[in-house]
Amino acid sequence: MMVKQFKSKEQIFETAAQLFVEAAKKNIDKKGFFSVALTGGSSPVDLHKLLATEAYKSQVDWSKVLVFWGDERWVPFEDDLSNTKMSYETLLNHVPVLESNIFPMYKEGVEAADYAQTYEQILREKLGDDGQLDFIFLGMGDDGHTASLFPGTEVLHEKEKWVDAYFLVPQDMYRITLTAPFINKADQIVVIAFGEKKATALREVLQGESNPELYPSQLLKPTAGELLFLVDDDVAKMLT
Repeated sequence: MMVKQFKSKEQIFETAAQLFVEAAKKNIDKKGFFSVALTGGSSPVDLHKLLATEAYKSQVDWSKVLVFWGDERWVPFEDDLSNTKMSYETLLNHVPVLESNIFPMYKEGVEAADYAQTYEQILREKLGDDGQLDFIFLGMGDDGHTASLFPGTEVLHEKEKWVDAYFLVPQDMYRITLTAPFINKADQIVVIAFGEKKATALREVLQGESNPELYPSQLLKPTAGELLFLVDDDVAKMLT
């Protein structure tokens, strides 16, 4: 694991965008495609907009990019809480990615738990049974969660499934998420965290005692790839 600290979130986004471009080029050259899982929430909005600028998007052969998600709120695409909607509005509508290569983590008219099984089958079909994503963007909440791996939830103990879905009582909604074992197979995992309100969680995740039940981001332990935290001075202020 590596931690890179920056003075501003803008510098984080520039670094993250460059890492994305480099990984895309490397994997497309090596095997003909690049698989990425996007993250949701508000953290990646400015990163997406940066990737959609000519300077960055022109460096990627988007016809060979496979787009997945790390997690999703089980809401319709038109809902403002949808990670898919946000990703289209900020990135996917602005780059020449093939619609057939975009795999939203939601489907109208089916149950979340059923679609979790379907999504795993899609991943197996596209990535093979080793199931390695080339690149995963993740955020981290001020409670230490990442993807939809929230404190105290059963999904934290999942060992076999690649994708799981469950009802998150505090939010009164279903969530669907990649599981920790599947995330940890990825070649590159990049966690973006900024802002003072996440400082305590970051300290506990990186330097506290092992307690993934309370700080699920501690479950991020790549089996073969690399894990990189990109953080700003505010969120890193409690690190020693």
